[in-house]
Amino acid sequence: MESLFQENAVLQYTKELTFSQCIYIMSDVVFQVAPSVGAFLQDHPDEISVTRQSVYDKLRHMELPVSAALVRDSADQLLPALRKMKAKRPPLLPGYRVRVLDGNHLTGTEHRISALRRYRAAALPGQALVFYDPQFDLCTDVFPCEDAYSQGG
Repeated sequence: MESLFQENAVLQYTKELTFSQCIYIMSDVVFQVAPSVGAFLQDHPDEISVTRQSVYDKLRHMELPVSAALVRDSADQLLPALRKMKAKRPPLLPGYRVRVLDGNHLTGTEHRISALRRYRAAALPGQALVFYDPQFDLCTDVFPCEDAYSQGG
């Protein structure tokens, strides 16, 4: 994971809080092992050596190329396993690899994660285009983009 971060990060760097630790935290939140980042930190006080604010700052400023690389790398590792397990649906169009391109535009007022709905701060505005492979039920690539006015800062 650290090499993936190093290859794709433009401005971000690793000191005490590693990219692997961020993935570890967010995996528990995404898979609902922990209801929020704060709950994870409270339940694992000795595992993360930086302040709560440092964790939030690192997650808030995760660069888009790093996030996109994580999705691609995950798909690259999962697809061979799914193929071996024969965990695929019948093809939508026999003889062709079909992928669906879908997009979403997040406004500054949307709260996409239920754990954040009680906070006044909104999700960062932006757009995402995602390639989805329906045969393997897997997102294989993502192209995230901040809105123009948020790219300057």
